[in-house]
Amino acid sequence: MKRLLSLLAAAVMVLPFVCSTKAKAVNFPLEEPIQSESAVLINLDSNMVIHEKNADVKQMPGPLVNIMTAVVCLENCEDLDEKVTIDESIYEYLYNYEYPDDLRFAEIEDGDVLTMTDLLYAMMLTSSVEACETIAYKIGKGDTERFVEMMNEKAAELGLFDTHFTNPTGLYDPNQYTTANDMTKLTMYALDVPMFETIATTYSYTPSNPNPEHHDDPNSWIWTHSNVMMDSDGDYAYSGTKGIKTANLDMAGRNIITMASRDGNKYLAVLLKSPLKSSSGDIAYFHIVDAMSLFDWAFGHFSYKTILADTAEVGELPVELAEGNDYVLAKPKEEFTRIWYDDIDISTISRDKVEWYKTSLQAPVAKGEPLGKVTLEYSGEELGTVEIVAVSNVERSVSKYNIYVAKMFRKSRWFNRALMISFLLCAIYILVCIYAYVVFKSKSKPMKPIYAVPKVNKNDRRRRRSQNDDEK
Repeated sequence: MKRLLSLLAAAVMVLPFVCSTKAKAVNFPLEEPIQSESAVLINLDSNMVIHEKNADVKQMPGPLVNIMTAVVCLENCEDLDEKVTIDESIYEYLYNYEYPDDLRFAEIEDGDVLTMTDLLYAMMLTSSVEACETIAYKIGKGDTERFVEMMNEKAAELGLFDTHFTNPTGLYDPNQYTTANDMTKLTMYALDVPMFETIATTYSYTPSNPNPEHHDDPNSWIWTHSNVMMDSDGDYAYSGTKGIKTANLDMAGRNIITMASRDGNKYLAVLLKSPLKSSSGDIAYFHIVDAMSLFDWAFGHFSYKTILADTAEVGELPVELAEGNDYVLAKPKEEFTRIWYDDIDISTISRDKVEWYKTSLQAPVAKGEPLGKVTLEYSGEELGTVEIVAVSNVERSVSKYNIYVAKMFRKSRWFNRALMISFLLCAIYILVCIYAYVVFKSKSKPMKPIYAVPKVNKNDRRRRRSQNDDEK
């Protein structure tokens, strides 16, 4: 339960990053096809994917796995300067590995003392299995399988749903897979982890501890990055290239993730499953050729363009009670600029998808008031969304407003309530009047004659007559 809660908490913390780095993809056509089965080329300045190929097809990552190994280490190691004594028993099982050509060693000997930083450089520059296994063992607190669990937990946090790790080295395992899109997400995340970019883009590194007892000439013990595009000369040298990781597997071909910068633009290329040999059977480095081709294409055909100017009229919205025009024009709140393919006219970009906040407005309307948003699209792919605002002020017409108020008064809730109360009071008044009339009439009725004269007994009547006769 605690582990589940930890994963949920971590996912919440990473969610803003995942959302913010979701790249917009516009698959512009390449001039020349590439040999790699999967690829992503993204402009890191605008976070825009300009080309992808089979980007969600699962492939075997090989030592590209070391990027996640480095991320987990950097985020969980309390002291990168901590010295570690190399224990060969941790990785000696690899001496009998069935694909020995996949193994990469950095001449690290049993008993050498290196810092965690040294080990990270050895792993990222040379794919050193000694360094990789030692890092996993150390961070996993003596349990490499626990370290692999940490790798998969991190993958889940970052939303790498088509990625699964089974070992920290990247050596062949049919259950270890990833995609070009997932590796792009991982690499972009890693580039924001402190020290990762410095390590992954360093051309050569000398261990901080020379360990002279195992290395006769410590000055020659130098680790050089496996990305030959970083060389100053040679057939594959490419100016402006930086690291990041290469990977070769007999069972999966060649992979590479690398960056290149030129004229203020920076691109990241991810290439997976490039053939190991040409059609004639010669050893080939198509992953390097593909990377160079993609960079040439990007630097030669892409530049920043204003896709939507902040003065462009996007549409109009009806305005009630307006003085003069009964509508207001809308324009972008700010200019929308993107890296764009020079051979494609920006007029082909659709801006018809407008979403208004309200279907109509009531004057007054202030200049710059938010009215809605417009979504820019090209070939069905969304480029971005821009808020649109009022171009100018729209004043209220006094006469129209007074008429409106008069009409609305009769329809208002308070008017209806007042009318109901008036009817109720009238009804009560009438009932009171009727009641008062009834009461008044009942009190003013004349008495019946029979009750007007008091009753007299017959004997009394005779007695009174006789008295009257005697008096006479």
